[in-house]
Amino acid sequence: MSTIFLGTSEFAAAILARLAHSQAHRPALVVTRPDRPSGRGRRLTSPPVARRARELAIALAQPESVNDPDARALIAQAGQAERSDRQTIVVCAFGALIKEPLLSEHELLNVHPSLLPRWRGAAPVERAIMAGDAQTGVSIMRLTAGLDSGPVCLAAAEPVKPDDDYGSLAARLAQLGGDLIVQALQERPPFVEQPEQGITYAEKIGPADRLLDPARPAVELERVVRALHPHVGARVALANGTLLGVHRAALQHATPAGGHSPGVSVREDRLLLDCTPGVLELLVVQPPGGRAMDASAYLRGHGSTGFR
Repeated sequence: MSTIFLGTSEFAAAILARLAHSQAHRPALVVTRPDRPSGRGRRLTSPPVARRARELAIALAQPESVNDPDARALIAQAGQAERSDRQTIVVCAFGALIKEPLLSEHELLNVHPSLLPRWRGAAPVERAIMAGDAQTGVSIMRLTAGLDSGPVCLAAAEPVKPDDDYGSLAARLAQLGGDLIVQALQERPPFVEQPEQGITYAEKIGPADRLLDPARPAVELERVVRALHPHVGARVALANGTLLGVHRAALQHATPAGGHSPGVSVREDRLLLDCTPGVLELLVVQPPGGRAMDASAYLRGHGSTGFR
């Protein structure tokens, strides 16, 4: 059996490495997204999966669209080069729609970091933390035209710890997902359709999701900070309109703070966000165009500028 891998993100790069080290399921070809401008300098940057494929010395393709005839032909040829009568495409966080006829031309297995049908969609790890879920997990499903709605052949749960951020939880889920996809390829367990009950959608993280709105409870905003660290980052608006990045925060009070209106203030040399209800202490922040730093260092350099 030959294996082809489609993926883009850091999470997908970890799954690719696990497949490569399994030997029996080392991909014959990796397909990822084209290099794109990134960062303040808009420097052309390769996706994490492209970098990992080069490190692993696996053949790499970066077509504008995986659905184009040339890309589909390249995938078919990779399987033939392995002299295999069976070809499986493993998909993980590819970030682009896979359409017919590619969907029907091969078996496609998707590594999805949630316990489907909960958190179908683009940001399942972030949404699980934001929602305060006690557990999440990984599902191995057959890719279909629907949004993460295909049948599942394997799934395993992973606890969400009270101090988990995206980085810590995604790392454990990547290890779990790598083990599950290798098991699925080796054992070929039967597929079971997803239940109709319990479906939720993990929408892509947008600007509004990043903003710490003091009109919301502090307990919710503390989860937002963890869910978006270290890859996206939360932000809070100061009184002067500055958007201050927030990397670390701690819940101080879940109940209302008497006498304080919602917003960011400095009290006892601490940077505090008064919420509705509760108080969140901002521990590690990042000014626009600057580096991340402890709140105490930020206050020494900026004084009371922008605070209530």
